[in-house]
Amino acid sequence: MSRARVAVLTVTYNTGETIRPFLESVRRASSTELPVVIADNGSADLQGLRAIAEGYGATVVSSGGNRGYGGGIDAALDALDDELPDEDPEFLLVTNPDVVLGDGAVDELVAAADRLPTGGAFGPQVLDEHGETYPSARQLPSLRTGLGHAAFSRLWPGNPWSQRYWSTTRVEERSAGWLSGACFLIRTSLFRQLGGFDETYFMYFEDVDLGQRVGEAGAENVYVPSARVVHTGAHSTSSNRKRMEIEHHRSAYRFLSRKYRAWWLWPLRLVLRVGLATRARWVTRK
Repeated sequence: MSRARVAVLTVTYNTGETIRPFLESVRRASSTELPVVIADNGSADLQGLRAIAEGYGATVVSSGGNRGYGGGIDAALDALDDELPDEDPEFLLVTNPDVVLGDGAVDELVAAADRLPTGGAFGPQVLDEHGETYPSARQLPSLRTGLGHAAFSRLWPGNPWSQRYWSTTRVEERSAGWLSGACFLIRTSLFRQLGGFDETYFMYFEDVDLGQRVGEAGAENVYVPSARVVHTGAHSTSSNRKRMEIEHHRSAYRFLSRKYRAWWLWPLRLVLRVGLATRARWVTRK
């Protein structure tokens, strides 16, 4: 039996039965059988997860604690090396467990990678459960865009800064600044070269940071809407929305403060810190 060109990595945290549709969709997303590694971040019923995964031939490992999404994916890659040493995939499909892959979606992403050697990461069209396109291939946030989006996205959703940030209008194959971590394909060699995700991002912006580093490495982030997936919702975070909002704002500050890290930009970093902290308190006030 030939080795699979793609290995699937995902992270769970009290996901429960909602992982079944994902595992079922993996079988339909590729013309070849794919190894699946699930890193669990501390679910209450790890044995139940193992029982479900076993029925689909997936491997479950403990990440050693709640390491966040990026840390969980990094743990899954380590487990791929340790638990499945005979696998040497050319690509990694990094995905949330509440994603349902479209038929042939992985094959479409691999075909794009074969066609575009300058591409490093490849993202599908991500649809929500209502069939609406999620803006999963965006430009990197800048200070102007980030501040405008943070300040006005709720009160004035159509503002030009948010429109630039979300970049929802072009559902066509194209380059992007970064791809949503909900689901993307990346060359294994590149992911290893970059050191995987930056685990200082516990939740949110780990995909933005990775996309920036893909570009800095001389590769492209490519949006491939001929591959489709459905993201059904953040099951592992829905019970703690307040904490997740706070983490989102912390990660936004971390990314922007690193991007504008010159010593003489400290006044801007101060404005960012105060502004994002104020916004976090505002959106979590209830």
